[in-house]
Amino acid sequence: MSSSLNQGVLVTIVCEAVLQDRLVHLLKTLNASGYTVIQARGAGGHGRRMGDIAGYNTNIEVKTIVSLEVSDQLLEAVKEFRDTHALIAFRQKVEGLFD
Repeated sequence: MSSSLNQGVLVTIVCEAVLQDRLVHLLKTLNASGYTVIQARGAGGHGRRMGDIAGYNTNIEVKTIVSLEVSDQLLEAVKEFRDTHALIAFRQKVEGLFD
């Protein structure tokens, strides 16, 4: 790959939509430079999530590219949400055109 590409860690969180404000606040607290929120539908261990009624039984996907250290902090912080909400989170090393 070209040395002009930046490297980072893509963190993806799929969770209940009611967590959006808390996740955005957490990302700002960790000084994440940006994030993307997408409505999500599907099925998994917590049942089927259709996303057909706003705010009820809906999921979102939150993506952010951060450093490895910030990804550690973010994943550790979202563990507490798993006690009361449907949530999965994972990370991947990425290269690309981002700051």
